[in-house]
Amino acid sequence: MQVNPELKLVYLYSPMKAIPLMLLLLLSFSMVMCTTDTNNDEPATATIEKTNGTYQIIRDGEPYFIKGVGGSQDMEKLAEMGANSVRTWSTDNAEEVLDKAHELGLTVMMGVWLEHERHGFDYDDEDAVAQQKEEVREKILRYKNHPALLAWGLGNEVDLMYENTRVWHAVEDIAQMVRELDPNNLITTVTAGIDQEKADLIAEKVPTIDFLSVNTYGDLAELPETIQQIGWEKPYAVTEWGPTGHWESPETAWEVPIEETSTEKSEIYRERYQKSIAADEDQSLGSYAFLWGQKQETTPTWYGMFLESGYPTEVVDAMQYLWTGEWPEQRAPSITSFEMNGKTAHDDVFVNSESYHEASVEIENHDAEEITVEWEFLPESTDIGAGGDPEERPETITGLIIDEDETGEVTFEAPEESGPYRLFVYVINEHEKAATANIPFYVE
Repeated sequence: MQVNPELKLVYLYSPMKAIPLMLLLLLSFSMVMCTTDTNNDEPATATIEKTNGTYQIIRDGEPYFIKGVGGSQDMEKLAEMGANSVRTWSTDNAEEVLDKAHELGLTVMMGVWLEHERHGFDYDDEDAVAQQKEEVREKILRYKNHPALLAWGLGNEVDLMYENTRVWHAVEDIAQMVRELDPNNLITTVTAGIDQEKADLIAEKVPTIDFLSVNTYGDLAELPETIQQIGWEKPYAVTEWGPTGHWESPETAWEVPIEETSTEKSEIYRERYQKSIAADEDQSLGSYAFLWGQKQETTPTWYGMFLESGYPTEVVDAMQYLWTGEWPEQRAPSITSFEMNGKTAHDDVFVNSESYHEASVEIENHDAEEITVEWEFLPESTDIGAGGDPEERPETITGLIIDEDETGEVTFEAPEESGPYRLFVYVINEHEKAATANIPFYVE
Protein backbone atom coordinates (compact mmCIF):
# COMPACT_ATOMS: atom_id res chain seq x y z
CA MET A 1 0.00 0.00 0.00
CA GLN A 2 1.51 3.29 -1.09
CA VAL A 3 0.66 6.54 0.59
CA ASN A 4 0.42 10.01 -0.90
CA PRO A 5 3.78 11.59 0.03
CA GLU A 6 2.09 14.95 0.51
CA LEU A 7 -0.20 13.60 3.23
CA LYS A 8 0.37 15.27 6.58
CA LEU A 9 -0.90 14.00 9.91
CA VAL A 10 -3.05 16.68 11.54
CA TYR A 11 -3.30 16.80 15.33
CA LEU A 12 -6.62 18.03 16.65
CA TYR A 13 -7.18 19.93 19.88
CA SER A 14 -10.39 20.49 21.73
CA PRO A 15 -10.63 23.07 24.53
CA MET A 16 -13.05 20.79 26.34
CA LYS A 17 -11.01 17.62 26.22
CA ALA A 18 -8.30 15.95 24.18
CA ILE A 19 -9.43 13.72 21.35
CA PRO A 20 -8.71 10.10 22.30
CA LEU A 21 -5.65 8.61 20.70
CA MET A 22 -7.68 5.84 19.07
CA LEU A 23 -9.93 8.35 17.33
CA LEU A 24 -6.89 10.23 16.09
CA LEU A 25 -5.39 7.03 14.69
CA LEU A 26 -8.66 6.13 12.97
CA LEU A 27 -8.83 9.58 11.44
CA SER A 28 -5.27 9.31 10.19
CA PHE A 29 -5.92 5.86 8.74
CA SER A 30 -9.02 7.13 6.97
CA MET A 31 -7.03 9.96 5.41
CA VAL A 32 -4.42 7.51 4.21
CA MET A 33 -7.01 5.17 2.67
CA CYS A 34 -8.57 8.03 0.73
CA THR A 35 -5.32 8.63 -1.11
CA THR A 36 -4.08 5.09 -1.67
CA ASP A 37 -4.37 2.79 -4.63
CA THR A 38 -7.35 0.50 -5.09
CA ASN A 39 -5.43 -2.67 -5.94
CA ASN A 40 -2.51 -4.32 -4.18
CA ASP A 41 -1.01 -5.89 -7.32
CA GLU A 42 2.03 -4.31 -8.91
CA PRO A 43 1.25 -1.66 -11.54
CA ALA A 44 2.00 -2.45 -15.16
CA THR A 45 4.41 -0.27 -17.12
CA ALA A 46 3.49 1.03 -20.55
CA THR A 47 5.71 3.01 -22.91
CA ILE A 48 5.72 3.82 -26.61
CA GLU A 49 8.74 2.87 -28.65
CA LYS A 50 9.64 3.80 -32.21
CA THR A 51 11.59 1.26 -34.24
CA ASN A 52 12.42 1.77 -37.90
CA GLY A 53 9.70 4.43 -38.18
CA THR A 54 7.03 2.29 -36.52
CA TYR A 55 5.42 3.21 -33.19
CA GLN A 56 4.33 0.51 -30.80
CA ILE A 57 3.05 0.30 -27.24
CA ILE A 58 5.28 -1.84 -25.03
CA ARG A 59 3.44 -3.03 -21.94
CA ASP A 60 5.43 -4.96 -19.36
CA GLY A 61 8.01 -5.68 -22.03
CA GLU A 62 5.57 -7.01 -24.62
CA PRO A 63 4.14 -5.36 -27.78
CA TYR A 64 0.56 -4.27 -27.24
CA PHE A 65 -1.94 -3.31 -29.97
CA ILE A 66 -5.24 -1.96 -28.65
CA LYS A 67 -8.26 -4.08 -29.57
CA GLY A 68 -10.89 -2.30 -27.56
CA VAL A 69 -14.36 -0.86 -27.23
CA GLY A 70 -15.89 2.18 -25.65
CA GLY A 71 -18.02 0.99 -22.75
CA SER A 72 -17.54 -1.53 -19.98
CA GLN A 73 -20.67 -3.68 -19.78
CA ASP A 74 -20.40 -7.48 -20.10
CA MET A 75 -16.61 -7.56 -20.13
CA GLU A 76 -16.68 -11.36 -19.90
CA LYS A 77 -18.15 -11.53 -23.41
CA LEU A 78 -15.66 -8.96 -24.61
CA ALA A 79 -12.69 -10.99 -23.37
CA GLU A 80 -14.07 -14.16 -24.96
CA MET A 81 -14.27 -12.36 -28.32
CA GLY A 82 -10.57 -11.51 -28.44
CA ALA A 83 -10.63 -7.90 -27.23
CA ASN A 84 -7.98 -6.67 -24.82
CA SER A 85 -9.07 -3.21 -23.62
CA VAL A 86 -12.01 -0.97 -22.69
CA ARG A 87 -12.32 2.79 -22.67
CA THR A 88 -14.28 4.93 -20.21
CA TRP A 89 -15.14 8.63 -20.42
CA SER A 90 -14.81 9.36 -16.71
CA THR A 91 -13.76 7.74 -13.43
CA ASP A 92 -17.34 6.84 -12.50
CA ASN A 93 -17.29 3.26 -11.17
CA ALA A 94 -13.56 3.24 -11.92
CA GLU A 95 -12.61 0.75 -9.22
CA GLU A 96 -15.25 -1.74 -10.33
CA VAL A 97 -14.24 -1.40 -13.98
CA LEU A 98 -10.52 -1.73 -13.24
CA ASP A 99 -10.92 -4.73 -10.97
CA LYS A 100 -13.16 -6.58 -13.43
CA ALA A 101 -10.85 -5.79 -16.33
CA HIS A 102 -7.84 -7.06 -14.39
CA GLU A 103 -9.68 -10.25 -13.52
CA LEU A 104 -10.35 -10.88 -17.23
CA GLY A 105 -6.94 -9.85 -18.51
CA LEU A 106 -8.17 -6.60 -20.06
CA THR A 107 -6.72 -3.11 -19.77
CA VAL A 108 -8.47 0.22 -19.31
CA MET A 109 -8.01 3.58 -20.96
CA MET A 110 -9.39 5.54 -18.03
CA GLY A 111 -11.25 8.68 -19.00
CA VAL A 112 -10.69 11.82 -16.95
CA TRP A 113 -13.60 14.13 -17.66
CA LEU A 114 -12.65 17.73 -18.37
CA GLU A 115 -15.36 20.36 -18.65
CA HIS A 116 -16.45 21.76 -22.01
CA GLU A 117 -16.73 25.34 -23.12
CA ARG A 118 -20.01 24.45 -24.85
CA HIS A 119 -21.40 23.44 -21.46
CA GLY A 120 -20.49 26.80 -19.95
CA PHE A 121 -17.01 26.19 -18.57
CA ASP A 122 -14.69 29.19 -18.85
CA TYR A 123 -11.03 28.35 -19.44
CA ASP A 124 -10.17 31.99 -18.73
CA ASP A 125 -11.39 31.46 -15.15
CA GLU A 126 -8.14 30.61 -13.39
CA ASP A 127 -9.83 29.51 -10.16
CA ALA A 128 -12.16 27.11 -11.97
CA VAL A 129 -9.26 25.71 -14.00
CA ALA A 130 -7.17 25.23 -10.85
CA GLN A 131 -10.03 23.50 -9.06
CA GLN A 132 -10.53 21.13 -11.99
CA LYS A 133 -6.83 20.29 -11.91
CA GLU A 134 -6.97 19.43 -8.21
CA GLU A 135 -9.97 17.18 -8.79
CA VAL A 136 -7.97 15.37 -11.46
CA ARG A 137 -5.02 15.03 -9.05
CA GLU A 138 -7.21 13.12 -6.60
CA LYS A 139 -8.34 10.70 -9.31
CA ILE A 140 -4.82 10.04 -10.54
CA LEU A 141 -3.54 9.34 -7.04
CA ARG A 142 -6.41 6.97 -6.37
CA TYR A 143 -6.08 4.76 -9.43
CA LYS A 144 -2.59 5.25 -10.86
CA ASN A 145 -1.13 1.97 -9.60
CA HIS A 146 -3.95 -0.31 -10.65
CA PRO A 147 -2.48 -3.16 -12.75
CA ALA A 148 -5.30 -2.93 -15.35
CA LEU A 149 -4.60 0.70 -16.16
CA LEU A 150 -3.14 1.37 -19.61
CA ALA A 151 -3.63 5.08 -20.27
CA TRP A 152 -5.24 8.27 -19.00
CA GLY A 153 -7.64 9.91 -21.47
CA LEU A 154 -7.57 13.58 -20.49
CA GLY A 155 -10.88 15.01 -21.65
CA ASN A 156 -13.21 13.90 -24.41
CA GLU A 157 -13.79 16.28 -27.32
CA VAL A 158 -13.11 19.46 -25.35
CA ASP A 159 -12.53 20.98 -28.80
CA LEU A 160 -16.11 20.36 -29.98
CA MET A 161 -17.72 23.70 -30.88
CA TYR A 162 -15.10 25.60 -28.89
CA GLU A 163 -13.49 29.00 -29.43
CA ASN A 164 -11.12 29.42 -26.47
CA THR A 165 -7.90 27.58 -27.28
CA ARG A 166 -6.68 28.15 -23.73
CA VAL A 167 -8.24 24.77 -23.04
CA TRP A 168 -5.06 23.24 -24.47
CA HIS A 169 -2.97 25.08 -21.85
CA ALA A 170 -5.15 23.47 -19.19
CA VAL A 171 -4.81 20.03 -20.77
CA GLU A 172 -1.02 20.38 -20.92
CA ASP A 173 -0.85 21.56 -17.31
CA ILE A 174 -2.82 18.50 -16.24
CA ALA A 175 -0.74 16.21 -18.46
CA GLN A 176 2.47 17.44 -16.82
CA MET A 177 0.97 16.78 -13.40
CA VAL A 178 -0.11 13.27 -14.42
CA ARG A 179 3.37 12.54 -15.74
CA GLU A 180 4.88 13.48 -12.37
CA LEU A 181 2.34 11.49 -10.37
CA ASP A 182 2.22 8.43 -12.61
CA PRO A 183 5.30 7.51 -14.65
CA ASN A 184 3.96 4.02 -15.45
CA ASN A 185 0.97 4.70 -17.69
CA LEU A 186 0.39 6.49 -20.97
CA ILE A 187 -1.24 9.92 -21.39
CA THR A 188 -3.49 11.08 -24.20
CA THR A 189 -6.23 13.57 -25.00
CA VAL A 190 -9.27 12.85 -27.16
CA THR A 191 -10.37 15.10 -30.01
CA ALA A 192 -13.49 15.34 -32.17
CA GLY A 193 -11.82 14.54 -35.47
CA ILE A 194 -8.54 16.08 -36.51
CA ASP A 195 -7.47 18.74 -38.99
CA GLN A 196 -4.42 20.88 -39.65
CA GLU A 197 -5.28 23.72 -37.29
CA LYS A 198 -6.16 21.43 -34.40
CA ALA A 199 -3.12 19.22 -34.90
CA ASP A 200 -0.81 22.24 -34.93
CA LEU A 201 -2.36 23.60 -31.73
CA ILE A 202 -2.01 20.29 -29.89
CA ALA A 203 1.54 19.67 -31.13
CA GLU A 204 2.56 23.12 -29.88
CA LYS A 205 0.56 23.41 -26.68
CA VAL A 206 0.21 19.79 -25.43
CA PRO A 207 3.63 18.18 -26.01
CA THR A 208 3.44 15.98 -22.90
CA ILE A 209 0.87 13.53 -24.27
CA ASP A 210 2.29 10.21 -25.47
CA PHE A 211 -0.19 9.83 -28.32
CA LEU A 212 -3.21 11.53 -29.85
CA SER A 213 -6.69 10.03 -29.58
CA VAL A 214 -9.17 10.77 -32.36
CA ASN A 215 -12.93 10.20 -32.48
CA THR A 216 -14.07 9.79 -36.08
CA TYR A 217 -16.84 8.00 -37.96
CA GLY A 218 -17.51 8.47 -41.68
CA ASP A 219 -13.98 9.79 -42.24
CA LEU A 220 -12.23 6.83 -40.59
CA ALA A 221 -11.04 5.22 -43.81
CA GLU A 222 -9.21 8.43 -44.78
CA LEU A 223 -7.65 8.99 -41.35
CA PRO A 224 -4.16 7.57 -42.09
CA GLU A 225 -3.92 9.83 -45.14
CA THR A 226 -5.14 12.80 -43.10
CA ILE A 227 -2.54 12.13 -40.42
CA GLN A 228 0.17 12.23 -43.07
CA GLN A 229 -1.18 15.36 -44.75
CA ILE A 230 -1.36 17.40 -41.55
CA GLY A 231 2.11 16.27 -40.49
CA TRP A 232 1.19 14.70 -37.14
CA GLU A 233 4.42 12.99 -36.09
CA LYS A 234 3.44 11.12 -32.93
CA PRO A 235 1.39 7.92 -32.84
CA TYR A 236 -2.39 7.96 -32.50
CA ALA A 237 -5.31 5.74 -31.55
CA VAL A 238 -8.90 5.90 -32.75
CA THR A 239 -10.93 6.12 -29.57
CA GLU A 240 -14.43 6.28 -31.06
CA TRP A 241 -15.45 4.88 -34.42
CA GLY A 242 -18.39 3.01 -35.81
CA PRO A 243 -21.32 3.62 -38.15
CA THR A 244 -21.65 6.72 -40.27
CA GLY A 245 -22.56 9.57 -37.91
CA HIS A 246 -26.06 11.04 -37.99
CA TRP A 247 -24.57 14.45 -38.88
CA GLU A 248 -22.82 13.05 -41.98
CA SER A 249 -25.49 10.67 -43.28
CA PRO A 250 -27.78 11.20 -46.27
CA GLU A 251 -31.11 12.85 -45.41
CA THR A 252 -34.75 12.56 -46.39
CA ALA A 253 -36.63 15.37 -48.10
CA TRP A 254 -37.77 16.52 -44.64
CA GLU A 255 -34.14 16.66 -43.47
CA VAL A 256 -33.79 13.75 -41.05
CA PRO A 257 -30.77 11.42 -41.32
CA ILE A 258 -31.12 7.94 -42.80
CA GLU A 259 -29.68 5.23 -40.56
CA GLU A 260 -27.79 2.25 -41.90
CA THR A 261 -29.17 -1.21 -41.14
CA SER A 262 -27.24 -3.34 -38.67
CA THR A 263 -26.14 -5.46 -41.63
CA GLU A 264 -24.75 -2.40 -43.42
CA LYS A 265 -23.07 -1.29 -40.19
CA SER A 266 -21.40 -4.67 -39.81
CA GLU A 267 -19.93 -4.31 -43.29
CA ILE A 268 -18.88 -0.72 -42.60
CA TYR A 269 -17.10 -1.63 -39.35
CA ARG A 270 -15.09 -4.29 -41.16
CA GLU A 271 -14.26 -2.19 -44.20
CA ARG A 272 -13.22 0.98 -42.34
CA TYR A 273 -11.20 -0.92 -39.72
CA GLN A 274 -9.23 -2.80 -42.36
CA LYS A 275 -8.61 0.32 -44.46
CA SER A 276 -7.57 2.50 -41.53
CA ILE A 277 -6.74 1.07 -38.14
CA ALA A 278 -5.21 -2.19 -39.30
CA ALA A 279 -3.64 -0.68 -42.44
CA ASP A 280 -1.57 2.04 -40.75
CA GLU A 281 1.37 0.00 -39.51
CA ASP A 282 3.53 3.01 -38.62
CA GLN A 283 1.50 5.30 -36.34
CA SER A 284 -1.71 3.47 -35.38
CA LEU A 285 -1.74 2.05 -31.84
CA GLY A 286 -5.18 0.43 -32.19
CA SER A 287 -8.71 1.52 -31.42
CA TYR A 288 -11.83 1.54 -29.27
CA ALA A 289 -14.99 0.81 -31.27
CA PHE A 290 -18.21 2.56 -30.30
CA LEU A 291 -20.49 1.65 -28.56
CA TRP A 292 -20.22 -1.48 -26.43
CA GLY A 293 -23.72 -1.00 -25.09
CA GLN A 294 -26.84 0.92 -26.16
CA LYS A 295 -27.92 4.54 -26.06
CA GLN A 296 -30.47 6.94 -27.47
CA GLU A 297 -28.71 9.23 -29.92
CA THR A 298 -30.91 10.33 -32.82
CA THR A 299 -32.47 6.85 -32.62
CA PRO A 300 -32.27 4.04 -30.01
CA THR A 301 -30.26 1.88 -32.44
CA TRP A 302 -27.83 4.21 -34.22
CA TYR A 303 -24.61 3.70 -32.26
CA GLY A 304 -25.09 0.78 -29.88
CA MET A 305 -23.72 -2.66 -30.73
CA PHE A 306 -26.58 -4.02 -28.61
CA LEU A 307 -30.33 -3.47 -28.61
CA GLU A 308 -32.11 -2.06 -25.59
CA SER A 309 -33.06 -5.66 -24.78
CA GLY A 310 -29.37 -6.50 -24.45
CA TYR A 311 -29.27 -8.66 -27.58
CA PRO A 312 -26.01 -8.25 -29.57
CA THR A 313 -26.26 -7.20 -33.21
CA GLU A 314 -24.19 -8.20 -36.23
CA VAL A 315 -21.66 -5.53 -35.35
CA VAL A 316 -20.57 -7.60 -32.34
CA ASP A 317 -19.92 -10.53 -34.65
CA ALA A 318 -17.97 -8.23 -36.97
CA MET A 319 -15.71 -7.10 -34.13
CA GLN A 320 -14.92 -10.69 -33.19
CA TYR A 321 -13.97 -11.32 -36.82
CA LEU A 322 -11.72 -8.26 -36.88
CA TRP A 323 -9.97 -9.19 -33.63
CA THR A 324 -9.56 -12.93 -34.24
CA GLY A 325 -10.03 -13.54 -37.97
CA GLU A 326 -12.93 -15.90 -37.26
CA TRP A 327 -16.70 -15.48 -37.14
CA PRO A 328 -18.55 -16.77 -34.06
CA GLU A 329 -20.10 -20.19 -34.42
CA GLN A 330 -23.57 -18.75 -33.84
CA ARG A 331 -24.07 -15.59 -35.87
CA ALA A 332 -26.64 -12.82 -35.73
CA PRO A 333 -29.24 -12.66 -38.51
CA SER A 334 -28.82 -10.30 -41.46
CA ILE A 335 -31.33 -7.97 -43.11
CA THR A 336 -31.02 -8.21 -46.88
CA SER A 337 -33.99 -5.96 -47.72
CA PHE A 338 -36.43 -3.70 -45.84
CA GLU A 339 -39.21 -1.81 -47.62
CA MET A 340 -42.37 0.14 -46.89
CA ASN A 341 -44.87 0.26 -49.75
CA GLY A 342 -42.10 -1.05 -51.98
CA LYS A 343 -39.75 1.82 -51.07
CA THR A 344 -36.54 1.85 -49.05
CA ALA A 345 -35.38 4.39 -46.47
CA HIS A 346 -33.67 6.35 -49.27
CA ASP A 347 -36.87 6.80 -51.31
CA ASP A 348 -38.63 9.54 -49.25
CA VAL A 349 -41.72 7.67 -48.05
CA PHE A 350 -44.78 9.94 -47.73
CA VAL A 351 -48.14 8.59 -46.53
CA ASN A 352 -51.55 10.00 -45.74
CA SER A 353 -52.88 10.21 -42.21
CA GLU A 354 -54.74 7.06 -41.06
CA SER A 355 -54.17 5.29 -44.39
CA TYR A 356 -53.15 1.62 -44.68
CA HIS A 357 -49.67 0.43 -45.64
CA GLU A 358 -47.42 -2.61 -45.82
CA ALA A 359 -43.82 -3.24 -44.88
CA SER A 360 -41.65 -6.29 -45.38
CA VAL A 361 -38.20 -7.45 -44.34
CA GLU A 362 -36.05 -10.16 -45.92
CA ILE A 363 -33.72 -12.04 -43.62
CA GLU A 364 -30.69 -14.28 -43.84
CA ASN A 365 -30.77 -16.62 -40.84
CA HIS A 366 -27.17 -17.96 -40.81
CA ASP A 367 -28.27 -21.49 -39.81
CA ALA A 368 -30.61 -20.37 -37.03
CA GLU A 369 -33.90 -22.26 -37.09
CA GLU A 370 -36.13 -19.85 -35.20
CA ILE A 371 -36.60 -16.16 -35.99
CA THR A 372 -38.79 -13.58 -34.26
CA VAL A 373 -39.72 -10.34 -36.03
CA GLU A 374 -40.85 -7.34 -33.97
CA TRP A 375 -42.07 -3.91 -35.16
CA GLU A 376 -42.04 -0.51 -33.49
CA PHE A 377 -43.30 2.94 -34.50
CA LEU A 378 -41.59 6.04 -33.10
CA PRO A 379 -42.08 9.75 -33.80
CA GLU A 380 -38.90 11.37 -35.07
CA SER A 381 -36.77 12.48 -32.12
CA THR A 382 -36.73 16.21 -31.47
CA ASP A 383 -34.21 15.94 -28.63
CA ILE A 384 -31.01 15.96 -30.67
CA GLY A 385 -27.88 16.81 -28.72
CA ALA A 386 -24.24 17.21 -29.69
CA GLY A 387 -21.14 15.26 -28.85
CA GLY A 388 -23.05 12.38 -27.32
CA ASP A 389 -24.95 14.51 -24.78
CA PRO A 390 -27.89 12.65 -23.17
CA GLU A 391 -31.10 12.53 -25.20
CA GLU A 392 -34.64 11.49 -24.32
CA ARG A 393 -36.06 8.52 -26.20
CA PRO A 394 -39.34 9.13 -28.08
CA GLU A 395 -42.34 7.16 -26.81
CA THR A 396 -43.51 4.15 -28.79
CA ILE A 397 -46.76 4.59 -30.72
CA THR A 398 -49.00 1.57 -30.21
CA GLY A 399 -52.18 0.33 -31.85
CA LEU A 400 -51.11 0.85 -35.46
CA ILE A 401 -50.47 -2.77 -36.49
CA ILE A 402 -53.40 -4.42 -38.27
CA ASP A 403 -51.79 -7.71 -39.26
CA GLU A 404 -48.34 -9.33 -39.18
CA ASP A 405 -46.88 -12.73 -39.93
CA GLU A 406 -43.78 -14.72 -39.02
CA THR A 407 -42.22 -14.29 -42.46
CA GLY A 408 -41.54 -10.58 -41.88
CA GLU A 409 -44.55 -8.76 -43.31
CA VAL A 410 -46.77 -6.24 -41.52
CA THR A 411 -49.86 -4.23 -42.40
CA PHE A 412 -50.42 -1.05 -40.42
CA GLU A 413 -52.37 2.18 -40.23
CA ALA A 414 -50.46 5.46 -40.48
CA PRO A 415 -50.51 7.70 -37.40
CA GLU A 416 -53.28 10.28 -37.16
CA GLU A 417 -51.07 13.32 -36.58
CA SER A 418 -48.97 14.67 -39.42
CA GLY A 419 -45.20 14.80 -39.08
CA PRO A 420 -42.05 12.63 -39.28
CA TYR A 421 -41.94 9.06 -37.96
CA ARG A 422 -39.82 5.91 -38.18
CA LEU A 423 -40.80 2.27 -38.52
CA PHE A 424 -38.29 -0.03 -36.81
CA VAL A 425 -37.90 -3.75 -37.36
CA TYR A 426 -36.06 -6.05 -34.93
CA VAL A 427 -35.10 -9.58 -36.02
CA ILE A 428 -34.06 -11.91 -33.20
CA ASN A 429 -32.89 -15.49 -33.59
CA GLU A 430 -32.93 -18.44 -31.20
CA HIS A 431 -29.42 -17.56 -29.99
CA GLU A 432 -30.69 -14.13 -28.82
CA LYS A 433 -28.73 -12.28 -31.48
CA ALA A 434 -30.36 -9.52 -33.45
CA ALA A 435 -30.54 -7.40 -36.59
CA THR A 436 -32.36 -4.08 -36.89
CA ALA A 437 -33.32 -1.43 -39.42
CA ASN A 438 -35.66 1.53 -39.70
CA ILE A 439 -37.41 3.53 -42.42
CA PRO A 440 -38.21 7.24 -41.88
CA PHE A 441 -41.64 8.22 -43.25
CA TYR A 442 -43.70 11.39 -43.26
CA VAL A 443 -47.41 11.59 -42.55
CA GLU A 444 -49.20 14.29 -44.56
